[in-house]
Amino acid sequence: MGLRKNMNFLNNYKGKKVLITGHTGFKGAWLTQILLDLGADVAGYALEPYHERGLYNELRLSEKCRSIIADIRDQEELEKCIVEFQPDFIFHLAAQSLVLTSYQDPIETYGVNVMGTVHLLNSVRKLNQRCSVVVITTDKVYKNKEWEYPYRENDPLGGYDPYSSSKACCEIAMTSFRDSFFNFNEIANHKKYISSARAGNVIGGGDFSDNRLIPDLVKSLEANETLILRSPKAVRPWQHVLEPLFFYLKLAVLQLSDPSKYCGEYNIGPENDDILTVEELVQIAIEVFGKGHYECTGEQLVHEATTLKLDISKSKKMLNWSPLYNSREAIQKTMSWYESKDKIKTTRSQIEEFIREF
Repeated sequence: MGLRKNMNFLNNYKGKKVLITGHTGFKGAWLTQILLDLGADVAGYALEPYHERGLYNELRLSEKCRSIIADIRDQEELEKCIVEFQPDFIFHLAAQSLVLTSYQDPIETYGVNVMGTVHLLNSVRKLNQRCSVVVITTDKVYKNKEWEYPYRENDPLGGYDPYSSSKACCEIAMTSFRDSFFNFNEIANHKKYISSARAGNVIGGGDFSDNRLIPDLVKSLEANETLILRSPKAVRPWQHVLEPLFFYLKLAVLQLSDPSKYCGEYNIGPENDDILTVEELVQIAIEVFGKGHYECTGEQLVHEATTLKLDISKSKKMLNWSPLYNSREAIQKTMSWYESKDKIKTTRSQIEEFIREF
């Protein structure tokens, strides 16, 4: 796998120990496969895969990495995993990531998203070696004012629904730990490097979660049923799953070189002139797939933000990063994965293609 000049940072993962929390999930499985292809020693900590058809099972990752099936809220088990594995890098993806589920079970949502992060960072304190940590949150951490202005990293945090609120709390907890226990002024002693990454709405092959747009569309296509859209005019920063994952990988390496410069908070999303509504995304996906039907009911079950955009100028300036795929290309890559017969081959070829083109 040849690396272009601006992807040379990936060489830093060969032979290194990398812990991924949430590795059985959609984004976690993609990240696990990337790191395995890069020659990393990968360990994962997560619950059992949510769906038997999900990417983790499709790629047979349980056979290819160290997999600890446990709850992120289990402080003792998590600390044991981290201390025994001694990771060089940690990517914290484990989360309750669905807005609707957060209304149904807010206690679990706050427990997983807030205390799970606290348990992780507290366990990192027990490491006696250098470790680079990237905490993955969401574009929904901002206090949403339903305006056209794209949110910047220094805008106020907030959250109407429990999911958004819990991820904002997660950011606040991370900042507190970084100030209190992993302070820049004492980094020579503790050797811990902490940042957060706020990704927009991610699409890609292998996601079969409930109440997510692309998985719901794929299920409707397979059943030859009509997809029901409850918020067709909602605007979201859609991006292919590989965009944020390679950003995380680059951030984790760069913050080791200059923590005072690179440790911080970052938005990852599409360009501001490449924003689609829910209905527009579905229309393109159906066009690409060649069949499918949808209806707009206008019956929104719970409150969700209507307009959400991210300002990615900091990520572009600081990390020399920009999106590789536009929205249509991201949708095409996603739908081609679901159409493919050999999921392992398709996943790895999409990873290799992204690296070649980046």
